[in-house]
Amino acid sequence: MKHFYGDFVLGIVGGGQLGRMLIQSAIDFNVTVKALDPSPKAPCSGIADEFVSGSLTDYDTVFNFGKDCDLLTIEIENVNTEALKDLRDKLGKKVYPQPEVVELIKDKVIQKKFYKKRNIPTSPFYEVNGRQEVMEHSEFLPMVNKLAREGYDGRGVQVIKTPEDLSKAFDKHGLVEKFIAFEKEIAVIVARSETGEVSTFPAVELAFHPEANLVEFLFSPADIPSEIAENASTIAKNVIEELEMVGLLAVEMFVTKEGQVLVNEIAPRPHNSGHQTIEANVTSQYEQHLRAILGMPLGDTSVLVPSAMINLLGEEGHTGEVLCEGIEEVLATKGTHIHLYGKKETKPFRKMGHVTVTDNDMERLRKKARFVKDTLKIKSI
Repeated sequence: MKHFYGDFVLGIVGGGQLGRMLIQSAIDFNVTVKALDPSPKAPCSGIADEFVSGSLTDYDTVFNFGKDCDLLTIEIENVNTEALKDLRDKLGKKVYPQPEVVELIKDKVIQKKFYKKRNIPTSPFYEVNGRQEVMEHSEFLPMVNKLAREGYDGRGVQVIKTPEDLSKAFDKHGLVEKFIAFEKEIAVIVARSETGEVSTFPAVELAFHPEANLVEFLFSPADIPSEIAENASTIAKNVIEELEMVGLLAVEMFVTKEGQVLVNEIAPRPHNSGHQTIEANVTSQYEQHLRAILGMPLGDTSVLVPSAMINLLGEEGHTGEVLCEGIEEVLATKGTHIHLYGKKETKPFRKMGHVTVTDNDMERLRKKARFVKDTLKIKSI
């Protein structure tokens, strides 16, 4: 296939840490990678074969970026999809995931309506056009209030628990959904190739930071009954097939106390809930995404060893040039692997890296994960 011989250019719209790890995997396939990001110091800037600094949402910037690429993919949803459509329709470029899928997913209201129309299990919800309409649904309390667009990494999402909290609702287009008293929050990453082949990774279990609403810990495989794991895998496959999407899709789900599995949100790209696959699965999520969009057979997703993933977030009260504390202690712990994202400046709760911990003993694994969380700190000089 042509892309193994160096004359094939993959364009990544977005130059953050997901793109960086995708490039690290693409190197194994001799794929030439070009990346676009607004920040000239983005994580991809130092390792892409070609790096362009520019807006991801400007039509001309994205269109001109993609002209000399054979295939385009994304690592963030907030991109100019009209440019991606024209690159595909007018210049014949391949674009995966398809721009129409990105448009659907980056609007949480449209996303929820898609689930309802396709009978994909999800929590009850109402579309709202501002704070006043949120207040009109007080019978939904406690509820989750989400902005329709531009929410990411915990932003644009809030839990409203009491009538007094209703005044804090977003005064923009969005939705309110019934708060689910879930037993566990899990994620399944599923891939679908150009040929229609579909494969899932085993479900993982997520634990969120109480303030930042970001994944704090991830454990693989999830501690759930096999029938729930199979149901989650089936739902994830159903979602990507209903979308007819090519690429990698992360499906975040709730497991209720009654054992029901409900889709929360999806992301059409490599995802935070799959970082551990680099060390702990036969095929990483990044290689699987490449296999899917390049039309290659999908890889074996089996778990090699139980693992935990710890997000390294910028410490509160620290903004500026990066200082990492505790690296030596963590590296001295058996079964740890540190990934730093190359970001030159830190700020509170910014994703600066992650650590994967592996161990065949789950109790020992959890202790190691807590040790890493308590020891490795991202501060400023």
